[in-house]
Amino acid sequence: MNGTSEGPASAADLDRSAVTESDQDLAPRTARARPAAYRSVFTAAPLAMAVVDAEGLVVSANDTLGTLLGTAPDALAGCAAADLVDLASDAGIWHAYREVLRGRQPRLRCTRRLKRADGHSLWAQVTVEPLADAGDTPGLLLSVADVSARRELQARLRHLQMHDPVTRLPNRALFFERLTAALEAETYEHGGTGRIGVCYLDLDGFKAVNDTHGHRVGDRLLAAVAERLTRCAEEAADARSGGAPLVARLGGDEFALLVEDSMGTDQVADLAGAVLAALQPPFELSDRRLSVTASVGVVERHTAGTTPTALMQAADTTLYWAKADGRARWTLFDPERNANRMTRQALAATLRPAIERGEFALEYQPLVGMEDGRVRGVEALIRWNHPQFGVLAPNRFIALAEEDGSIVPLGRWILRTACHQARRWQLAHPDDPPIFVSVNVAVRQVWDSDLVADVARTLEETGLVPHLLQLELTESAVMGSAGRPLQVLKALSDMGVHIAIDDFGTGYSNLAYLSRLPVSVLKLDGAFVRGFQYEAVPGVGADGGAEGGAGGGVANPADEVIVEAMVQLAHRLGLTVTAECVETSDQATRLRRIGCDTGQGWLYSRPVAPDRISALLGSAGAGPAGIQTAGKP
Repeated sequence: MNGTSEGPASAADLDRSAVTESDQDLAPRTARARPAAYRSVFTAAPLAMAVVDAEGLVVSANDTLGTLLGTAPDALAGCAAADLVDLASDAGIWHAYREVLRGRQPRLRCTRRLKRADGHSLWAQVTVEPLADAGDTPGLLLSVADVSARRELQARLRHLQMHDPVTRLPNRALFFERLTAALEAETYEHGGTGRIGVCYLDLDGFKAVNDTHGHRVGDRLLAAVAERLTRCAEEAADARSGGAPLVARLGGDEFALLVEDSMGTDQVADLAGAVLAALQPPFELSDRRLSVTASVGVVERHTAGTTPTALMQAADTTLYWAKADGRARWTLFDPERNANRMTRQALAATLRPAIERGEFALEYQPLVGMEDGRVRGVEALIRWNHPQFGVLAPNRFIALAEEDGSIVPLGRWILRTACHQARRWQLAHPDDPPIFVSVNVAVRQVWDSDLVADVARTLEETGLVPHLLQLELTESAVMGSAGRPLQVLKALSDMGVHIAIDDFGTGYSNLAYLSRLPVSVLKLDGAFVRGFQYEAVPGVGADGGAEGGAGGGVANPADEVIVEAMVQLAHRLGLTVTAECVETSDQATRLRRIGCDTGQGWLYSRPVAPDRISALLGSAGAGPAGIQTAGKP
């Protein structure tokens, strides 16, 4: 049988035969079956897809993509994929897409707004990535998922997040988002005016509405105000043929109108005026009729160099000015006024530490006898040697000290320092009559501290006798005093301390009431004394055109009559009179003629350091001329 079996094949032979068949025939059959399977999956897939060649042209698209775009799938073949899904309109996306085409970037994923053939639009998430198992022919798989519902939900949630539920207006977050975008450099460098304006308003007395009528009525009022503000913004846009200002509720009863691409200060100021006018008519809320006004802060400036924080700080400051100026008005931001406010805040913040650091010093201005020209006493005047602003006079910081209460420790320091110095002068000039020292006292020192105990302790520590201390209070603080202030004044007077009324003649000027107070000295306000600077010219009234002496003015005869009457009445009550602001010898002569006891002013000396007072005391015997020579710098 020639060594070959012709019987049935063995199991092993069958196995070998199967292996041979698998090796030779299975791979081609699988390769033939795979494209068909892929084509079936590609065509029936619920995800919109297209195969794109290396040139960016659609090779084929499935039915889902055709349905999504409203076009037959076959019609998409040969189209530029970038045009179908709007990849070229955004420079960044277009660059990334080309990098994927060249194989330099593995994937592109973005969200685009697509337009269907029927004109409707949809939001889609577009993905472009290399096609797996593409063989020698490179290609990309473009997939498109409709995310319109998700985008709509996100937009709805964002609207709720960015709008006030009471007024339906944009809220603080959206306002600052728009403001920040308007101030970005690319916004104003490519067109527009490069300017921006804000009207920041607050309803006057809105808390009273809530307290009286309840928060539900308050919310309805806020919604009604929002409607008027929106209408006002729309009318402003119509008048100038521009975009309407953004109206936002920033919180509480605060609203803001943002004017992008402002045409200047006048435009924003006109808008503020229109807002006030729009709010003027009463609001009809069911069975209630409510009236409301607003205070508006107006800021308008260049966008370049401005930040949202700086702009709104300026607006807030200006709104505060509008309220302080009387409410129901608009106020324009003033850089100079703001600089003064900033300086005031800086001083207020450093007042207390400055006392501890010893930044304050006292100067002294003589009070001179009108008859003999001798120095009878001195007034202690405080100066602040500020490290940033230099030497500051008391009118720059005393009011601040009274507001925050630091006047109490500062007043104690002034009292103690002045009494120590008066005692040193007394010891240095034992042969001369001792001079008294006059110290200004604020009303808050009377209320917020034990002034009587402070004075007693200071006099004991320094060894100064009580009658050499004079305390000055303003007329408005003393007149009408009752209760504790009056008790304090009486206690100090009983101690032997002299009480003087400063700036007399500018307030009540009630000499009858003055007789009941423990006061021993009146200091006439300088406004009266200045009327003595010029000689009266016969036949020329106070508003005459002739020059009246070296000062170039004309005396008002009424000033001398008033001062003479006050001096005579004061003397009848047992009070002495000091004239402030004496600057010329003519003033001194006329004041002496009508009976003033002492004078104070630059005729005798400016406020000077303690050592200059010592020199002044040494030459006091030379009379007024000697005082002037020794006392003036």
